[in-house]
Amino acid sequence: MDILLLLKAFLLGVIEGLTEFLPVSSTGHLIIFGDLLGFSEDSAKTFEIFIQLGAVLGVAWFYHKRLWKVASGINQPQERRFVINILIAFMPAVVLGLIFHSAIKTYLFNPITVAMALIVGGFLILLIERKVHTPRIQTIDEITPLDALKVGFAQTLAMFPGVSRSGATIMGGLLCGLSRTAATEFSFFLAMPTMFAATVYDLYKSRDLLSAGDIPVFAVGFITAFFTALIVVKLFLAYVSNHNFTLFAWYRIIFGTLVLWYFW
Repeated sequence: MDILLLLKAFLLGVIEGLTEFLPVSSTGHLIIFGDLLGFSEDSAKTFEIFIQLGAVLGVAWFYHKRLWKVASGINQPQERRFVINILIAFMPAVVLGLIFHSAIKTYLFNPITVAMALIVGGFLILLIERKVHTPRIQTIDEITPLDALKVGFAQTLAMFPGVSRSGATIMGGLLCGLSRTAATEFSFFLAMPTMFAATVYDLYKSRDLLSAGDIPVFAVGFITAFFTALIVVKLFLAYVSNHNFTLFAWYRIIFGTLVLWYFW
């Protein structure tokens, strides 16, 4: 067993768990650090997507009481509306993902495009934060189907590596009138079907590139991402209740500039 390879998987799992639900692009960070670590073979792209499932399961565990409430009370109007809103927001990514998945994975998974997306996304967050936000929706239970659809289309921007799925959905939520907490929590719940579907689809498409020898590496990254995300989500929710996202915007701009300088 290659201990160095397992250590790389562990480090990438930590990076995934740290960045998946922050508006800084986990995929972008995995591509960049994977390149720096020399972890860039054909199966690496699938590894980077697979460990996202570990992170989203960490969030599912964090919200397991709410998920159980939804599952056991699906006949209740409030819980049924919650599920419908998630499905509505999920559909744009499904349609566009099926159309553009191969092209995106082939042409856009590289440090230069990620760096540029990080920088542009950082400036967009600064612009959005300069607007005066007067939220009309305080909790995720107040979200309408139209709001959900708008956030779903915002999520499709994250198909471009470096944009950040959570960043696109949270900022989209703010522009739709959601409070910071509501936008963040809706982003978390929307991540569950989106990332699960993306992982299953990618594993199916990449099945010929994988072997039994990849299992330990994938398992280490998966488990590490799970526990790291479990910790980060709790801290992030506490942060957004009292702060805006300007700090993350400047981080994106500085980090993206350094990456662009290094690789270009």
